This record gives sequence, C-alpha cells and structure tokens, in this order.
Amino acid sequence: MGGWQDYVRKVVPYTPGEQPKRADIIKLNTNENPYPPAPGVEQALRAVEADALRRYPDPLVSDLVHAIAEFYRVEDAQVFVGVGSDDVLAMIFLTFFNGDKPIIFPDITYSFYDVWAQLFRIPYEQLPLDEDFKIREEDYIRPNGGVIFPNPNAPTGELMPLAQIERIIAANPDVIVVVDEAYIDFGGESALPLIDRYENLIVVQTFSKSRSMAGSRIGYAISNPKIIQYLNDVKYSFNSYTMDCVTIALGVAAVRDRAYLEETTEKIIRTREWTKGQLRELGFVFGDSKSNFIFARHPEISGTALFEALREAGIYVRHFSKPERINEYLRITVGTDEEMERFIAFLREYIA
Repeated sequence: MGGWQDYVRKVVPYTPGEQPKRADIIKLNTNENPYPPAPGVEQALRAVEADALRRYPDPLVSDLVHAIAEFYRVEDAQVFVGVGSDDVLAMIFLTFFNGDKPIIFPDITYSFYDVWAQLFRIPYEQLPLDEDFKIREEDYIRPNGGVIFPNPNAPTGELMPLAQIERIIAANPDVIVVVDEAYIDFGGESALPLIDRYENLIVVQTFSKSRSMAGSRIGYAISNPKIIQYLNDVKYSFNSYTMDCVTIALGVAAVRDRAYLEETTEKIIRTREWTKGQLRELGFVFGDSKSNFIFARHPEISGTALFEALREAGIYVRHFSKPERINEYLRITVGTDEEMERFIAFLREYIA
C-alpha cells in the first residue's frame, strides 16, 4: 500500500444505537421520545415553501437562537446552536480543550467524549465512578485541561445534585467545565442558574430527547457572551451554514410550546416510575434514574442473553459490552405505557 496511509488520522469511531428497519418492533434502544413533536412543529413543516431551499439559510440561526434565549430568559448572545448536541460538544472540544493537561470525564459516560478527544488529539483521563455509578466530587478537584460530564449521566441515569456540580465548577476556575444536560428535563435541576456566577461554565442541551426532535438534529449551548463568541468563531471557520432553514423553523415552533414539553416529559416520568416498580418486582437491580431510560441488570440472568432474547421478540434495548463493569446491564428507553407494558409482560414470561 502507498505511504499515504501514514498520514491518515485513525480513530475508533463512536457506535450509535441500532436503527432497525423492521416496523413491528418496540424500539427502546436509542432514548428517543415516544411521543411526537409539539403540534406547532407539524404546522411549521407544512408551511415550508420549496422555493426557500434554493437560498442559503441564516448563518446566525437568529430566529432559533432568539427563541431559545426567550425560553430560558437569557440574552441572544448567550446561546450557541449546532446540528445536535454532538455538534455543539465537538465544537466545544475543538475550541476550549487545547492545553497540555488532560481533560477529565467519567469512565462510564457518554462514549463520544473519548472519541472526540482522540480525534482532536486532546489528552484525557477517565475517572472511575464509585460502586453506585456516581461521580466522586473529589476526583474532579485536581489539575486538568477541562472538565465534562453529563447530568444525569449516561448510560447510568444517575443525577448529581446542583450543589455538588457547583463545587466542581468553583474548584476549576482556570478551565472550561461543561455540563451536558441531554436528559435534564426528565427530573433534574439544571445548572443554568450558575452561568452568571461562573464564567467558565457551559451548559449543553438538546431537542432530541424531551422535545422529540432527534430526527432534526438541534443542540445548543448556553454560557456567557465571550464563551459563545469563541464557539461561533470556530464554527464559522469550519462551516458557516451548519443548520438548514427547515430545521430552524421547526426548532422555533418546538421551543415555543412550553406546555407541550411539560406535558410529555411528565408522561415519561410517570411511565418511568411505573416501570421501575415492575422491574423491582422482577428482581432487577438499578439506580434511581432521572432520565428517560433505566439502566438495569438482573442478578441471575446474563445481560447478553436477555438482550438477545428481547431482540428476538422484537424489543430493542441497548447493551454495552465495555467496560466490564456494565456488561450485565441493559439501558432501557422509556416508551409509551403500552410499549412498557408489553416489555414487562415479556420479562415476566421469560423469567418465569
């Protein structure tokens, strides 16, 4: 082979959840919302004129930025948007994690973090969660090149109290601290109230989970204007037109319907708590998830065997084989009441 391969940037890519083509399944493997987007989203989609597609979209994404700023009662200059929170987080890695010291994040967490670190040649260290899959606050009070963690954590669903988050931020004034809040609307307290107190804090959220728009790819960061300007400088150096005009219109419609957001998240929370009770009766072990999924294992059944049995029955959940600490666990997305009833019914029959 030619010598050109010596110059290839080689990484082990992130593995997304399976997107099966079968229609007759219960899909509980990618933490998608089981309910449709807000009604205004469909209306906005119908109002899109094909002629608009011949023009470039607004590079500033002004309408969506303003709608998000209004929702959270911040200034437009405090909001950065991207093509899903993955895009936003990648821009954060590229913009702020450029020191010689390693960035730090949990060993069991969103598995894109180490992929980005490797891709951008960022030194990193993964800090072990405790025996209950919780972050040890003291581990994050050390010299580092940046801090990032999800809250609630993924795939464990464990929520860190806001007071603990604030202590980590306060202990790291010289680096950027990123709180990845993809699941915060399902029962957690956001770190957003801290952004005016700490200039090194970035809070990242997404439309993919609580707003039922995983297919449109909208993510956003909220911080102070200086941080957001740095992010935009890198974004515009990479691609000025990262979000299309249709997605912008749909995102504006989604974020303006606060009542629908609250209604659907409350439904999912109720279903999650019911499912926890059922799993507990069946002998499953799990933490107190505050996300739209449950991370659970059965002490007497192989995680791999259960995953395969569910899949054979047309019920898709997520199984992680690495690291070893979690290879007996399944991550189970909370679906509709009917879907979770069928899921529990299968387990009852399988375990009997």
